[in-house]
Amino acid sequence: MTTTSSPDWPLNRRRLLAGLGGTALWTALPRVSFARTIGDQRFVLIVLRGGMDGLAAVAPYADRDYAALRGRLALPDPNAQGGVLDLDGFFGLNPALADIHPWYKEGQLLVAHAVATPYRDRSHFDAQDLLENGTVTPHGVATGWLNRAIAPLGAGRRLGLAVGQGVPLVLRGAAPVASWAPSPLKEADGDFLDRVAALYANDPLLAGALKAGLDSASMADHALNNDADMAMDGAMVDGTPKPKAVRLDPTQLGTTTGRLLADANGPRVAVMDLQGWDTHAQQGTTAGRLAGALGNLSKVLVALRATMGPAWHQTVVAVVTEFGRTARPNGTGGTDHGTATAAFLAGGAVQGGRVLADWPGLSDDRLYQGRDLAPTQDLRAVMKGILRDHLGLDDAALDKAVFPGGATPAATRGLIRT
Repeated sequence: MTTTSSPDWPLNRRRLLAGLGGTALWTALPRVSFARTIGDQRFVLIVLRGGMDGLAAVAPYADRDYAALRGRLALPDPNAQGGVLDLDGFFGLNPALADIHPWYKEGQLLVAHAVATPYRDRSHFDAQDLLENGTVTPHGVATGWLNRAIAPLGAGRRLGLAVGQGVPLVLRGAAPVASWAPSPLKEADGDFLDRVAALYANDPLLAGALKAGLDSASMADHALNNDADMAMDGAMVDGTPKPKAVRLDPTQLGTTTGRLLADANGPRVAVMDLQGWDTHAQQGTTAGRLAGALGNLSKVLVALRATMGPAWHQTVVAVVTEFGRTARPNGTGGTDHGTATAAFLAGGAVQGGRVLADWPGLSDDRLYQGRDLAPTQDLRAVMKGILRDHLGLDDAALDKAVFPGGATPAATRGLIRT
């Protein structure tokens, strides 16, 4: 569960609120000047909470040890019924991701495989914290690497957007961010907000927070064209619509995020979480818990692309998770906490159509600790490659402020279209 540094009062049904706090925490890390300000580039980070099985999402079907190792969780090769969707003759995409398979041929989808953070234990809590704080130590700092990356780029503008009920760690810090989530509460009217503004007039902190929240809510209203009223179920109570409990489905999640990012005055960086990846039991192959989660991811991505329009061409979407799963199934038809996994990069700005992998192999002597896909790529290198070549950050800033801690890998090159 994450917490948020944003105020938690609903301004309207869209609840696009100003993210506050974190300035004192930012001072613990070095201040570095960045080379440029952000332009029309967009970046979306999707965090898959629970640990995605990379061997199931992108199967190395041509590895000679794959079928025997995976047993009942092995996916058939591309020529068989229900087989994987071929990528390069060695790797294949899970059929649940069929809607984004054409993106690979278009050069707008890239897979980084056998990838991991520096974390080597098996705690969700610690692994997610390290994934988001950008250091080599869980709970080492209380700010996120993406907030540290955008902090010097905004020139006072709110570049960051958290999509969901809170602001995740990766987006917390000195840079002001907004958060959006649907709210079942009735929208506050103008008279009430005027009274609150008068009450806060002599308090700079509260007055500033209210103004920032109202400005952000106004931006959401404009970008969404008030479409978030779909959160109402049409029932009537005392002559007024009764709001239903709101839970965005994957298509709505992608559509809303896309609209906000596509708006000329909207945010440029967004973060969202997708749950359901801790597949200890009944994981399945082309059906089951994992296939359902992959299908939801696919729906988010397709809706995001469709809604962003021309802005998609300046967009990179990174899909990451805290760790992978064990290479062998367990006794309940699932997989347990592992190490290396796969990450996806999608978008019009991605130099895709390939699988980026220094493949370690799946023989017993090549598995990490005899049980996991061995990591051969550092996820931080991939993220650094995006931040440098897409958002324009320089190597010194990336090493000193964004991903500090020593022994930081060099940025992966060639991820972004020139």
